[in-house]
Amino acid sequence: MPLPIQTARLIRMTEVFVSRQPLVNRQSRIIATRLTLHLGDRATALDGVNALSALAGVWPEGGKPVFVGCDRSGCEASLLDWSAPDNVAIELPATALVGEDGPNVVAALQTFQPTVCLHFCASAAQALSTGVRFRFIGFDTRQFQINQLKVLVARTRASGIGIAFNVQTTDQFRACLEAGATAAAGWFFTVPASAPAKALNPGQANIVRVLNLVRSNADIREIEAALKLDVAISYKLLRYINSAGFGLSCEIQSFRHAVNMLGYEKLNRWLSVLLATASKDPMAPALMHTALLRARLMEILSTGLVDKSEYDNLFITGAFSLLDTLLGVGMEQALEAMRLPEPICDALLGGGGRYQPFLDLARAGEADDGEAIAEQAAMLGLTADQFNRAQLQALAFADAMEL
Repeated sequence: MPLPIQTARLIRMTEVFVSRQPLVNRQSRIIATRLTLHLGDRATALDGVNALSALAGVWPEGGKPVFVGCDRSGCEASLLDWSAPDNVAIELPATALVGEDGPNVVAALQTFQPTVCLHFCASAAQALSTGVRFRFIGFDTRQFQINQLKVLVARTRASGIGIAFNVQTTDQFRACLEAGATAAAGWFFTVPASAPAKALNPGQANIVRVLNLVRSNADIREIEAALKLDVAISYKLLRYINSAGFGLSCEIQSFRHAVNMLGYEKLNRWLSVLLATASKDPMAPALMHTALLRARLMEILSTGLVDKSEYDNLFITGAFSLLDTLLGVGMEQALEAMRLPEPICDALLGGGGRYQPFLDLARAGEADDGEAIAEQAAMLGLTADQFNRAQLQALAFADAMEL
C-alpha cells in the first residue's frame, strides 16, 4: 500500500538508501560491485555507517570485491568507523587525505589498513605521497578524456590498479580497457548495441517452444522430445538447476527428475533464465548477471506484498527485463512468441500493472539517484533497510548462479 506523502518525504530525509554499479572486466563479466550510500536531507555520516552495519547478516563475505562510497562530499572518511568485511574496498577522494582532517584520516588508514580505492583528482599526487597504500585508483570518465586516462593510468600503475568509473557506452568501455584500465564501472552494457533483429535465432525459438510447453503443463514426453532437438539446452538447464544459487540438497540428473523434484511452476522459472543464456551479445555475461539480480531482487521485495503464487512471476519479470538486449530483438517481438501472464507483459512493455512498481524499484537501484530510490520504495511501503538488504541478497544469488 502506498505511503502518505508526508511519511514518504520523512523517509527520504532520514533513511540511507544504497545504489549499485557493476565493475566489468575484459571478458564482459561482473567482477565487483560499487555501492553508493545516498544520505537524505537529515541523514548523517553516522547514519550511513549504521546502515552498513545493519547489513552484516546478509553481506556477501568471501565473494567478489564490493566498493563502498558516499554521495555526499566530506562523509567518506566516516566509513573508516565501520567494521568493514574483508572483501570491501572503501572509496576515498584524494581531498579526504589532504584536507584539514587529512592527518587523522591518514593515521586511521595506516593503523587499520583497510583496502582503499583512491578517487583520482587534482589532489591525487599529494595524497599518493602520504605513504598510504592504495589497492585501487579510480578515474571518473566524466572528468577525463581517454588520452588523459591512458597517461594517468600508466603513471599511477605502481600505486594501484586502475579502474574507470561511470562509463556510459560500450565504445567507451573498450577505450578505457585499451587505455590500461583493468575494469570499468557503469551500466553501458544494458543499452542495445545494434538495431533489433527481425526474428529469434533457432536456439532461442526452440527454448521458447519448450517454455510454452511447460507453461501449458504438456506431457513430460512431449517436453523431453522438444529438448532433444537441442542437447545443449538440456545440458545448460541441468547446470543452472544444480548451481549453488538454486540451493538443492541433491543433484538433478534428468529433465524428468527436475519435473518430479521441482514441479512445472519452478521449472518454468529456470527455463526463463535459460532463454536469456541463448544470447549472442558480447556483453551477455554481464547482462545475465544483472537480469538474475533483478529477478531475485523483485522476488524478495514482493515477499508479503503479493500472493505467494505470484513470486515466480515477479522473478520472471526481472529475468526478462533485459530480454530485448540479450536476444537482440524488440521487447514486443520477444514476448509475442511466449504465453506469459498479462502482469508480466504489462511491466516489461511499460504498461503499468501490479508488477511495474517492483521493476521500477529494481531499476532505480541501478541509478545514481537516492531520492528516486526512496520514492519508489515508499510507494511499496518498503524501508531503506529492507531495500538495501534485498539488494545484497540478490547480489549474492546472482554471483552464485554464474557458471
